[in-house]
Amino acid sequence: MISVQDRIVAAVDRNFENQIQFVEELVRFRSLRNEETEAQDFVETALKKRGYAVSRFRTDAAKIGSHAAFSPATIDYSSSWNVVGRRRTNNKTGRSLAFNSHVDVVPAASAHRWTCPPFTPFREGDWLYGRGAGDMKAGLVASIFALDAVSDAGLELCGDVQVQSVVEEEITGNGAATAFANGYVADAIFSPEPTDEQLVRANAGVIKFRLSTRGRPAHPREPQAGQSAIELMIRLIGHLRELERRWIEQGRTKTWFRDLPNPVALTFGTISGGDWIASIPSDCSVEGRIGFYPGDDPKDRADEFENFLDEIRSADPVLAGEELVTLEWIGCMHGGYELPEGTSAETCLRSAHALVNKQPNLQSNVMACYLDAAVFAVHGQIPSLVYGPIAENIHGINERVSLSSVRRVTKAMALFAAEWCGTRARK
Repeated sequence: MISVQDRIVAAVDRNFENQIQFVEELVRFRSLRNEETEAQDFVETALKKRGYAVSRFRTDAAKIGSHAAFSPATIDYSSSWNVVGRRRTNNKTGRSLAFNSHVDVVPAASAHRWTCPPFTPFREGDWLYGRGAGDMKAGLVASIFALDAVSDAGLELCGDVQVQSVVEEEITGNGAATAFANGYVADAIFSPEPTDEQLVRANAGVIKFRLSTRGRPAHPREPQAGQSAIELMIRLIGHLRELERRWIEQGRTKTWFRDLPNPVALTFGTISGGDWIASIPSDCSVEGRIGFYPGDDPKDRADEFENFLDEIRSADPVLAGEELVTLEWIGCMHGGYELPEGTSAETCLRSAHALVNKQPNLQSNVMACYLDAAVFAVHGQIPSLVYGPIAENIHGINERVSLSSVRRVTKAMALFAAEWCGTRARK
């Protein structure tokens, strides 16, 4: 007799080509921030065809500032749609499960430098290329097809399941926060982010900001009459590297972060300044992020950042004066988490991983970045597993995901769901 596990694994293999075609279709949608609607329509349709009860709801701007799971944002959320498919069991005897993924992607990072257009997926050997292929549309699709495999194996789960497709992960986390605040929780959260088939043991908290400098514009015939906002910004960034060094040093006492060369990663992601090639620039702004450690209150870290700016103004006369440097909080302001060792959810994943990979050792790593899993782990104390496929060049040029890895991860997710929720013969 063929085992339940073998039937599930075989079902993944039978449908795998359809799964990858689904990923390719999803990659074609330019689901940049506030442009995710068509991709979410596609996901919603796929879930409804499979019999899920689908809820569609906007990211909730009203809860910013009043609910601890939410982060500052400066955009209108009228087109910011989240989608959750739910399948309830009629005779619940097992634990519930929510697969959480984000459909939003970052911009294409110099699209002219890609081998093919970033939103035109293509395969080469074991790799599928395209913006978002790895981060994290392959994982989102794996969630759907893992549950398909359980059903195709003639089984139904004994616990309620959800497939969550949220937005805003790449900037604020407010899509996942809205899902959490609206009660879309479960006994375990599983997020198939690209982790190279390793389990995330800890992730960093993150705060995101916009800094602006104000100069004095002038004509190049009298440059001494002006003050360059761009040069002020360069000077300010140099000072902020000292804050980064302080926070890196704190990580040497943190179990999961002490071996990382830079666990906080002060990053300046965008810069704009000046308005004319032959004028000393009046204004400059940068947007960036900096990480910190699990257990730290993000608001305390934001206060520390603000206090450091005050130190700079006091110590550097060139930057003195409240009006020369201004700060806004514009994105993620959220704590990190550590996954306790030995939870039943982790044990279940280790078993699934071992069955697929024919070896028992599931390795762990640290993600020094924001993850939506933190919303559920920090604010709901829910076991939150982050485990997904091998991917390369995420947020970079020629992003790609390993197809053989996607296949293995989908099998592990399906086996995890079967063991975690329990199964019975489908009627």
